[in-house]
Amino acid sequence: MDDLLQEFIAETRETLEALSGEIVAWEADPSDRARLDAIFRFVHTVKGSCGFLDLPRLARLSHAAEDVLAAVRDGSRTPDRALVNAVLAVVDRIGELVEAIDAQEALDDSGEDLLIAALAEGCEIVVQAPIPAGQRAAARSVRLNVDLLDRMMSGMSDMVLARNELARRVREVDPDPALEAALDRLSATVAEMRDTVTRTRMQKIEALFSALPRMVRDTAAGLGKSVTLVVEGSAVELDREMIEVLRDPLVHIIRNSIDHGIETPALRRAAGKRENGRLTVAARQAGNQIVVEVSDDGAGIDTERLIVKLAAAGTRSERELRALSARETLDLVFEPGLSSRDEVSEISGRGVGMDVVRTAIEQIGGRIELDNAPGKGLRIAIHVPLTLSIIPTIVVGVGEQHFAIPRQAIEEIVGEGADAIRIDQVGSTALATVRGRRLPMLELADRLAIASAAPDGQRMLVILGIGVGSYVLAVDQVFDTSELVIKPGAPAVMACGLFAGQTLPDTGRPMLVLDCAGIAEDAGLQFVREAEVEDEPEAEAPGVSALLFRDIDDVIRAVPLSAVDRVERVDARRIARAGGALRLAIDDQIVPLITSGDVASDGEVGVIRLTDGTTEIAYAIGEPIEIVVVPEDVAAPRQPGLVGGVVLIDGELVELIDPFWLFAQAEGVAGTVEAAAVCVVADDKGWMREFVAPMLERAGYRVLREAAAGDRIAATLVLDDEPASADAIRLRSAPGGADGTVYRYDRPAIIAAIETRLARARA
Repeated sequence: MDDLLQEFIAETRETLEALSGEIVAWEADPSDRARLDAIFRFVHTVKGSCGFLDLPRLARLSHAAEDVLAAVRDGSRTPDRALVNAVLAVVDRIGELVEAIDAQEALDDSGEDLLIAALAEGCEIVVQAPIPAGQRAAARSVRLNVDLLDRMMSGMSDMVLARNELARRVREVDPDPALEAALDRLSATVAEMRDTVTRTRMQKIEALFSALPRMVRDTAAGLGKSVTLVVEGSAVELDREMIEVLRDPLVHIIRNSIDHGIETPALRRAAGKRENGRLTVAARQAGNQIVVEVSDDGAGIDTERLIVKLAAAGTRSERELRALSARETLDLVFEPGLSSRDEVSEISGRGVGMDVVRTAIEQIGGRIELDNAPGKGLRIAIHVPLTLSIIPTIVVGVGEQHFAIPRQAIEEIVGEGADAIRIDQVGSTALATVRGRRLPMLELADRLAIASAAPDGQRMLVILGIGVGSYVLAVDQVFDTSELVIKPGAPAVMACGLFAGQTLPDTGRPMLVLDCAGIAEDAGLQFVREAEVEDEPEAEAPGVSALLFRDIDDVIRAVPLSAVDRVERVDARRIARAGGALRLAIDDQIVPLITSGDVASDGEVGVIRLTDGTTEIAYAIGEPIEIVVVPEDVAAPRQPGLVGGVVLIDGELVELIDPFWLFAQAEGVAGTVEAAAVCVVADDKGWMREFVAPMLERAGYRVLREAAAGDRIAATLVLDDEPASADAIRLRSAPGGADGTVYRYDRPAIIAAIETRLARARA
């Protein structure tokens, strides 16, 4: 708010100074419409700003003057000398209040009511614009053309290079102490000027983030989605040029996250997520770089779909695409011309995608990385240099090569042979213990495939901090500090992620600047950053969580969430009646399908895939609605079946699916009382076990070889050549005959014989 207030004071001063001549001219000719409009715009702007900044006295004065000037503009009031004097007095009072605010001094409000009253038509109060008695505070800000700032920075860069060259030449000869002292003063002055000029180009990244809430709202609304935006790190400062370059890529990434990543409310509810998607845009400084992260809790990137789209486009073969590593497969999203959408919309489908974003970032020496969690979301991190200007560095050497490390990233430099240093090898990882602090250690020579020239035990260890953690980088030599002008390197060099830019030191030999965070990432170092902990959800009412859905017969039903494995839409052509039952071919397996009505023969069908831990079945639905809590009060159905009960949810009657009945149906077990009856089969040869027992189980009977105590025996079945009790059902091997036996392949006769014995038992 302080920055906004200072900007308001500066703008009001500038406008008052430019308007002073206009006010005098309007006093001489009150009918001059152009000057009237200029004064009106001034008081209107002041009124709007005061409402935001909570300056009630200024708002009251400007509002009164605006009303009067509006009446003059629309012709309902004729300006006269008294009106002009009253308006001038109000404008002067506004100037006095602005100066008092800037000086943080109290200013008596006496007379302000009189100034407002003098604006009324026909008022006889005469006011005269006061002559300021006090001194105005000196202006602390001035507006400059951006081109002028760019020329200042360019000149500053040349000055630093000239200073570096002068310092090198002085070191090459036996310098005069007076010359060295003068060079030191020059270096200090140049360093101070460098910092000052650099700060003039820095802006808060809030200038980039301020337009995001409206854009997110409009984009989400256009797609029928609900998205909550969280912005973090708005106070981080970044070079003005970087902000402008980041604007378009950031907009593209955010629109992609809403369009491709965050699901519709119905799909999110079905997936067990909250209805509102969460989109987080955060900025932080890591050494000499700014990291802008865009993360969402959507579906993530479907890499399988990327492979299919690229293979269909013919740019690369499917075999080649499937041979890629996980990281390379994820990077396919940067392929030129790729769009994961089949339809063209205002947001996507035209093939102008993430390749444009990466190109823009690489042109300023940045890089972009993806962290994909399918079904959970995607994190996109953009790494860009803090500024395309001058940074202090420390020059290190490996073999015959020299590299610069930003001084801001360096915590400490120690010798490998120091007493407080111990280096251990744990598996393939080296650990350096520095005064009791254990840190992972990397060797720059290994990372860059350069032969090290330092003898064992004589290397230098540079401890680097990269925001989320620290590690040790072993180098051959540490040379000197140097202030260098950093510029982006070639895209091919920057793409490797190990360098933050290039520079030309006073030696005239080009040198690369190391990206400390990029080196750690390339080596696979994992630093854990604590995730944001959201507020604890309110305690839920007692009950069982269930998935509420609209069934294909248009009835609202619910199924216990514990039985739900996933909800998805499948091609209707994968559903067919085979073997007397509906079945779904999915994921290279055959899954029994239960329905409450007819299933469409084309298009897509929603299915809930249910599992009891060992068996999987599918249930066809219309669409998922949301996750609810089923109350404990459940009304029982009149008879066992698909509906296991009726509950009241949000005042509406909802049928609760009985998962036990569903799995019983899939197993061919009838949901009736007779299903618990037991049939005993006796067979030493195995035929009864392999042929008759499965048939009886599908008919709804429990089949045992021996009955246990308490079992209700429906019937005992034996082959006709085996001994058995007189009440046993004897199965003969040949058709025909009337000796009280049943042909063993006559299914209806076998079931009828069992039912006869059950009826006899009931009687």
